[in-house]
Amino acid sequence: MLRRAREVPVTVMASPAEPTADDPAGTRVLLVARTRTRLRALARLLDDPGFAITGQVRDADEAEHIVRTAAVDVLLLDLDLDEGGLEVIEQVMATRATPIVVYRGAAEHAATALAAGAVDLIDAATDANSPQHAVAVRKHLAVAARAPVITHPRARLRGRAAPGRRPVVTIGASTGGPPALATVLGSLPEDLDAVVLVVQHMADGFVEGLARWLDEVCPLTVRVAVDGERAIPGSVYLAPFGANLELQPGMRLHMTPPAPAQFHVPSVDTTLVSVAEVCGPRSVGVLLTGMGRDGVNGMAALTGQGAHTIAQDEETAVVWGMPGAAATAGFVTEVVALGDVAAAICEALNQLDTAVRR
Repeated sequence: MLRRAREVPVTVMASPAEPTADDPAGTRVLLVARTRTRLRALARLLDDPGFAITGQVRDADEAEHIVRTAAVDVLLLDLDLDEGGLEVIEQVMATRATPIVVYRGAAEHAATALAAGAVDLIDAATDANSPQHAVAVRKHLAVAARAPVITHPRARLRGRAAPGRRPVVTIGASTGGPPALATVLGSLPEDLDAVVLVVQHMADGFVEGLARWLDEVCPLTVRVAVDGERAIPGSVYLAPFGANLELQPGMRLHMTPPAPAQFHVPSVDTTLVSVAEVCGPRSVGVLLTGMGRDGVNGMAALTGQGAHTIAQDEETAVVWGMPGAAATAGFVTEVVALGDVAAAICEALNQLDTAVRR
């Protein structure tokens, strides 16, 4: 059974318009669901020449990125509000207002979804696989796609990360790094609302052991990063041996092979540059003790985006090569003792939260 919400705070057309020669793709739809199975089910409903699927994503960050960078007429959301659906609505409507239709919308969620900015709710029918149901869903989407919508500032007012991504702290280290990492990570709060990426130069076979040890001595969850997984705030991800760790839109982690002439593997620079591109000023870069210059270019990229950068000082570093090179080049916001790095990270994150609330 399909049911329209009783109150829709926008004006919609009486019937969907047919695709025109100027718009051969028809209605462009972004699909959002928790699992690939549910995404495929939504895609089957839109198997029609009058519709084009712009993307298929599974969380608010990915949805926000697509509506900012691609042409989207309407978003079809198959996600319970208490499982992230409300965040999707608020985040999209706060950054680039786009008509949103909530699929499987429960009656008790109607008012909440509409208040956040959704324009329509659809109950999934018991005969959801029938051709009639698919036709009805397409009609709802075509109408909603032409509804005028306005930006809802609720996500910004709640202090959420803008433009929608959680802050990312990236820490690079080499010689003397493991005990320094234990000091820094062990001093971070358990409720840290940021993703932490760590790049430690280390020989093959030792990264997994380092992750287990750090997980035991730190309040945060520490693990070796896996290609394709989504980074979760409050967790620490170590770059694996033999590959470079990159952050992609939607907080996805991606492993890339090292360049033929790359000396340090994994590369601190590669990770820092990717974070600068994805998160911009909503990131904090940290260089701890280590030999060489790996990280200098990455800190330069972060500085160019207005991010906060921190270097361990010479007195507490086993080798002041990496942090010293970045500081000498002018790409470090502050130089602090090892025991003060965690506090400096937290203060930088607090400043980001303050800026969002203004």
